[in-house]
Amino acid sequence: MQTSQYLNQMHTADKLSEEPWPEDATLYQPFEAEQILLPENASCLAVKAYLKMCNLPFGIRSCANAEHMSPGGRMTKLPFIRAGAFIFAEFEPIVNFVEQKDMAIGSFLDEDAKSDMRTYVSLVENIFTMAELYISFKNERVYKEVTAPRNGIVFPWPLSMMQNYSKRNNALRLLKVYQWNDLDIDDVIEKVSKCCETLEYKLRESPDTPFFYGEMPCELDAIAFGHLFSILTTRLPNMALAQTVQKFKHLVSFCRFIDEKYFQTSK
Repeated sequence: MQTSQYLNQMHTADKLSEEPWPEDATLYQPFEAEQILLPENASCLAVKAYLKMCNLPFGIRSCANAEHMSPGGRMTKLPFIRAGAFIFAEFEPIVNFVEQKDMAIGSFLDEDAKSDMRTYVSLVENIFTMAELYISFKNERVYKEVTAPRNGIVFPWPLSMMQNYSKRNNALRLLKVYQWNDLDIDDVIEKVSKCCETLEYKLRESPDTPFFYGEMPCELDAIAFGHLFSILTTRLPNMALAQTVQKFKHLVSFCRFIDEKYFQTSK
């Protein structure tokens, strides 16, 4: 049985590497203007940035039930991408898919640097996603004024109430799993601030280069941008996360650079 599973995995990996990147690759996400929430927006933006950095073509399809169409995931379940016969959800599985096809950025890094970089990626994803979930679902004012109305807008009443109840329960369960459920806002801000300090220190190690690891981007640049830029640009009744990030001027400049290079000049 184990041998059969191993052979199936090898066959899948071979298929992934053999097939070219499809021209009709499509990224699925909720509607940006009226529905998407902060944690989802950050994850979707990180994947878009990564694919743009890889110079891979993709379309974007916004749909009300994107989360329920997703094959699943560890945190937000979003975005998911359909590329040919393959469907993958969330940042890391999509990056792994691209790497299987030898089209990934970051190939210039040696193994030690790659290991180091992936530690940063894990830190960024865990800290910022938990902070985004916390502010969206634990802060009552943000939940009532932003999260619940946006999440429920695409569903008729009373389905909207049921959807909000389910979504909040899932978010609180995830916060509990990662031991964030009992934190207060000051604890959350401290964790975000320390993560930003770590990122800014890393960015300043190469002061004359625009990316975290030199002249070329890697997946850390994409995921850091996705979360930082989303936090900075999302208007909430409680702006504690954005105010924390704004204290780190190198990170703010980094976000401006990535936005201008990959989003403002591309069509």
